[in-house]
Amino acid sequence: MKSKKIIAVVGATGAQGGGVVHAVLNDPSGEFAVRAITRDANSDKAKALSQKGAEVVEADVSDKASLVKAFKGAYGAFCVTFFWEHLSPEKELQHAQNMAEAAAEAKISHIVWSTLEDTRKLVPLSDDRMPTLMGKYKVPHFDAKGVANAYFERGGIPYTLLLTSFFWDNFIYFGAEPQRGPDGVLAITFPLADAKMPGIAVEDIGKCVHGIFKAGKTYQGKTVGIAGEHLTGKEMADTFTRVMGKTVKYNAVTPEMYRSFGFPGADDLANMYQFKVDFESDFCKARDPKEARKLNPDLLNFENWLKKNKEKIPVQTETA
Repeated sequence: MKSKKIIAVVGATGAQGGGVVHAVLNDPSGEFAVRAITRDANSDKAKALSQKGAEVVEADVSDKASLVKAFKGAYGAFCVTFFWEHLSPEKELQHAQNMAEAAAEAKISHIVWSTLEDTRKLVPLSDDRMPTLMGKYKVPHFDAKGVANAYFERGGIPYTLLLTSFFWDNFIYFGAEPQRGPDGVLAITFPLADAKMPGIAVEDIGKCVHGIFKAGKTYQGKTVGIAGEHLTGKEMADTFTRVMGKTVKYNAVTPEMYRSFGFPGADDLANMYQFKVDFESDFCKARDPKEARKLNPDLLNFENWLKKNKEKIPVQTETA
């Protein structure tokens, strides 16, 4: 019996990595096996993946030797960084370099790198339309990933650069859910003006990555952008209203107002949304739902995602 090709997945207990693991495990063709890479094989999430059929291996993105060991014998690797754990572009760059070099040393046949644009190519540091952050970035959690592309492009192994979109799952886990304003009405708040924003379900990122691996050499050496749908803030709010049966408004604030909210990364995210507005056409064009649907025929639009997940969204109850 021919052994299955192994896909090694970094961040297997996280959002994107978890999506890839489940996409491989749920593929009825069984073409690939999955190696779930995590820092703690004894965590509840890691144990759950093991029970579902994943091979669970410990490695740390800050330790290249551990990655080489984890990648050995695998056909493909999915690589992602974890900016919001440490808020450090420099750490992100080092982790990406470790993954690219480890994949080359382990002789991986195809690597998919989850990335974003280096916004400074369109908004140089001298451009004062948005503040420069940390002395040398405009959107730190974008810019470092964009710079890190070079590690994979020059690594000597076949690669695919995957441009992701806003995770609709942020409405569940990242504090973006509808919240009640002073008027008691629920609202989602973004500094997006009336621009459309590409969005996607995290599970569909995983399915698209799986589709890239299944396509063999088709996407090697290419950049692929994915989205489930492009929507304005008002369109998202209207969808919330329709699906949840409660009025949800779109609160369009300015980037300056969003920066003032003061939570960790608020200035980074405000600049990100401003970038998406200022370069709406380019940003949307780079993330084509039609391309995503080729990779993943089950691709969800926002309404279908919301119908599937509305019970998970932590909506505040009305006060008396």
